[in-house]
Amino acid sequence: MSGSAVTRAASLKSVAMPDGVGVASGLTLTSVDRERVLPVCQALAGLFPWGGLRRGSTVAVRGSVTVLLALLAEATAGGSWAGVIGMPRLGVVAAAELGVAVSRLALVPRPGPDLPAVAGALLDGVDIVVIAAAGRLQESHARRLSARARHRGAVLIPFGPWPGADLELTHVESKWSGLQDGYGHLHTRELTVSARGRGSAARPTTTTVFVGPEGISETPTPLPSEGIWPPRAEETPRPVELAAVDGVIR
Repeated sequence: MSGSAVTRAASLKSVAMPDGVGVASGLTLTSVDRERVLPVCQALAGLFPWGGLRRGSTVAVRGSVTVLLALLAEATAGGSWAGVIGMPRLGVVAAAELGVAVSRLALVPRPGPDLPAVAGALLDGVDIVVIAAAGRLQESHARRLSARARHRGAVLIPFGPWPGADLELTHVESKWSGLQDGYGHLHTRELTVSARGRGSAARPTTTTVFVGPEGISETPTPLPSEGIWPPRAEETPRPVELAAVDGVIR
């Protein structure tokens, strides 16, 4: 989908759609709907003063694509649509493994100079919009997109710093398990994430989550007793070879 195509679609939509209708779930956004919270996985819910992604909010994610994708999983699995702008290397398989319903994921990998218009059009049409601007947006454009998200009842998730974000999630550190003495495979990733924002989110919060074979969780998947994965194969005794001399086994 090119930036110009999205822009044309947005102009047609502004004529054909009544005010207050625009999210992919088809809801007419009343004052109650605007306060609705889209769910996130239980492991991350404690980082949000609202318990999840509040409609109309801007939640910036810094330093971890895993955390970014984890935020989309519960909402898309529950029927919400999400759009991702400016991330051409986003792994769709990795997204699916973390629980994202990729059939409800719209990708605009290279929006070009139409990035603000593309983001605005998606904010009118889907529940969650992820945008990786990487310095390509002026601050005034960024603030206007946050205002548009508030007006339309969508959730804006910038990947990277964002002026005036309601909440910012930052990857603090990672640790891997599954290796020992140079043997094994990476099994579970331990992620420490901090959150800080404005208003009710002003108090810093930190949590640790685990990403493993079963997705993202609050507790790690147990490893074998020796702490490596896969477990070492037990050595089986080799059969004794007997030599035959002059037809007699000795």
